[in-house]
Amino acid sequence: MKKGELSINILFPVLNERLRLQNGINKAMEYLRGNVDIPYSLTILDNGSEDETPEIGKALAEKYPEVSYVRVGERGVGVAFRKGISLNESALVGYMDIDLSTDIKYLGKTIRLFQERPELEYINGSRFAKESDTRGRKWYRKITSMGLVFLLKVIFHMKATDAVCGFTFLRKETAERLAAACGNDNGWFYTIEFLLRAERMGIVIYDMPVEWQEDYNTTVKVWKTIKNYLVQIRRLQKAFRQEDRVNVKKN
Repeated sequence: MKKGELSINILFPVLNERLRLQNGINKAMEYLRGNVDIPYSLTILDNGSEDETPEIGKALAEKYPEVSYVRVGERGVGVAFRKGISLNESALVGYMDIDLSTDIKYLGKTIRLFQERPELEYINGSRFAKESDTRGRKWYRKITSMGLVFLLKVIFHMKATDAVCGFTFLRKETAERLAAACGNDNGWFYTIEFLLRAERMGIVIYDMPVEWQEDYNTTVKVWKTIKNYLVQIRRLQKAFRQEDRVNVKKN
């Protein structure tokens, strides 16, 4: 790959995904081979699976030269995302949910946006933008997701319309800069802090409306996740206040 050439690495954090992993990778590869003309790679980041996910992941890596399988030592989307960023060598890097809840065609749109807008550093997929089309969302999950967005806007003045769509892509240098600035939460909140810090740092973000389909076989534990969000919101609120005090003293 030539220096300066655009390339993309799609990270797929997975945990006990034997029912969806093969289908997700096959669909992604089919789309990429037919629609993407830049170098691409797919990284399966297995963060602690105890089912047949490792065997399936390794088989997919043997089947497709563009796919790699990485066993992450700890559980959580956050730790998987950090690991993927640390291993990444592509000009663009980001993650998608393996269930492809966000329509795969948005990969193509993402690449075009980065090509056409050199100043763009971060693309944040959103289920709640006015132009978004969200289908099959269970009422209680919709309420909890929108409630989280409300809290983030009130407490952190978040500009984005969504924080956990499961579709995020950045330029390599921006991803590394944010990973160095963020805390070490291993769960979903790490991706939220990623976005909030990007806004605080003045990074150029596109809040991208997407077509999104609920996956009823999700392994996410809603109430446990909400409890962790509340704990992490409090932690990050304290951290931002401390950082602001330090910055005021410096100035």
